[in-house]
Parts: sequence; structure tokens; C-alpha cells
Amino acid sequence: MRVGAARAAAVRWVAEHARPAPGYRGAYFSGSTVGRPDDAELAPSSDVDVVVVTAQDEPPAKPGKLRYEEALLEISYVPWAELRDPAAVLSSYHLAGSFREDTVIDDPTGRLRALYADVSPHFAERSWVRRRCLDARHRVESRLAAFDASAPFHEQVTAWMFPTGVTTHVLLVAALRNPTVRLRYPAARDVLTAYRRPELYPELLGLLGCADVSERRVRRHVGELARTFDATVPVARTPFFFSSDLTAQARPIAVDGSLELLDRGEHREAVFWVVATLARCHTVLAVDDPALHAARLPAFEAAVAELTGITGTADVLARREEVTRFLPRLWTAAEDIMAADPDVTGKSGDALPPHRPLC
Repeated sequence: MRVGAARAAAVRWVAEHARPAPGYRGAYFSGSTVGRPDDAELAPSSDVDVVVVTAQDEPPAKPGKLRYEEALLEISYVPWAELRDPAAVLSSYHLAGSFREDTVIDDPTGRLRALYADVSPHFAERSWVRRRCLDARHRVESRLAAFDASAPFHEQVTAWMFPTGVTTHVLLVAALRNPTVRLRYPAARDVLTAYRRPELYPELLGLLGCADVSERRVRRHVGELARTFDATVPVARTPFFFSSDLTAQARPIAVDGSLELLDRGEHREAVFWVVATLARCHTVLAVDDPALHAARLPAFEAAVAELTGITGTADVLARREEVTRFLPRLWTAAEDIMAADPDVTGKSGDALPPHRPLC
């Protein structure tokens, strides 16, 4: 499917399903398709991210991944309160990228395009880029600091792995790249290569423990992932914020997308999403089918041990400290990238954009 056709399907979904809802304030595109031409091919392992803006301070649970007119969409909600201040959006690494370009799908109030008009001219100014890098770094630090050593092992793995993966986002944000989720490691490798810092990439992989893992070993555990995933989908009942990633519609991303990485020689880059998805499956199984959770647990523990080198809480704690010690060097690299990127402007950016807040 072409990106343009998938976007057109998303526009129709918004008109049919989002616009009639109480509190609806508009919708916009986000994620990896932003900036891609309409005639680009959308891989089966990719979706189109749509953010629905609501007046509610507590938005409803996100629909997540769904199939609509053959397009795979990822639907999420954001309260308008998080978007009303352009300075806050410019400082947020997960919000600002959607307003670098005109991604607006529907704007009944006119506020989203006003926000775009305020954010876009300042997006690449050095001080705003730096604030977004700091936002990503803070996410690493704060989430690692919140680690709970008394939690079940699968939750410990999640609590360590996701903030560790955000180290890649610090670099991507510095280079004005999309802080992608599943493909964060290949994207970070490309940035480090482009900015002549390739020596840092093995260290990023080393923080995950997969710098030297073999393709054969990863492929074996992707097979175990497929078995665990397919066993989880039919029994999942309890809602989690990631529940839409564990559905039949999401299988092309969760399982097939990992195989796609292996087939193109990026087996080390597949480890992050393989282990993260396995841990999420066990979070669901522990609640919705404890017997199946216990039955599949040895395969999970083997995957974590063989792909990341972690066998228990002590290893997780030690790896958390490694990430913390690495952060100053990561920050130096981010500063170097910002200084070398010709698209990062030297304007101060300290003055807040006009027309704020957008009430």
C-alpha cells in the first residue's frame, strides 16, 4: 500500500469515527510517515499514526492498532491541554515533530494550524532542539530511577529496557530525526554514521547486551516470540496501554517486522522489540492466564538471558548503572550532532513563540 492511500484511509476514519465523539477538537498525523511522499511504499510492518485531540483532560483509552480499508492505523488521543502552549510543545520530544510540517487532518477550531504556525519556524532552532534532547535524557534518568526491584522479572525487564532504548532518541532528536519506536536502533546507527561517531553504536547495543549476539540465536527466539504472541492474543482481556500491540492486527509489526529486520541483516537491531514484546506478553499473561504465563516463562527467561545477558534482578540493576554512567558521553555526542547539523540553526530560540497560549 502507498503512504498516500493509507493517509487517505486515515482521514476517512477520523471523519467517521473520531469527529462525532464528544469533546473532539481535531486530528493530526504523527510518527514515521510524517514527511514521507504519498507515492512511497508503506511496508506491512509499518502503520500510520493518527493523534486525535480531545477537550477531555483524561482521554479515553486509545483504540491503538486497527485495520481500516486495508490500512493499518495506530490511533491515540492527546488532551488539548497538552498542546495549548507552543513553547511546551517545542520542548517535548514526542510532540514537537508532528508540527514541524503541516500534519493536520482535521481542525474544526483552527487551533492545530495555529499551533503549527507557531512551532514550525522554531523547530530547528538550537535551544529548542537542546530542550527536546534534555526531555529525552530526563525520560531515561527518571524512568531508570523509578525502577522497582521487587516487581516480577518481566516487569523489571520492561522497566529497564524502555528507558535504555530512549538513549537512541536523544541522538535522533539532536539530528532532527523522528524518534521512532520499533526501529530506533537502526535509525540511531544511521545518525551516528552520518555524524562520524560510529564508535558509539556498539556501546548503545552493549547497554542492551546484544552487541555480539548471533543472527541464529535471535532468529530462534523470534520463533519463541511468535509462539508466545499467538498464545497471548486469544486470552488477553485486561486493558493495558500497550494492548493494541498484542492483537492479530499488530502481528505484522510485532513478529513479521522482527523477521524483516533479520532478513536484512539487522538481527542485533531486532533484539529490542523482540524482548520488549515478549515482556509485554508476559505482563498480560500473568494477569489473564497465569498457567500459560508459567508455561511460557522458561522461553522468556532464556530469550532475555541469551539476547541481553540478563538473568535476574542483580543484572538489571548493574545494567541500569551502566546506562547512567554512559549518559554524559551520550550527551556530548548529542551536542556534537547539534553543532554539526546544518539544519539546526544558531538562533537563540529563547523567546517564546507568538500567540501563546492557544486557548
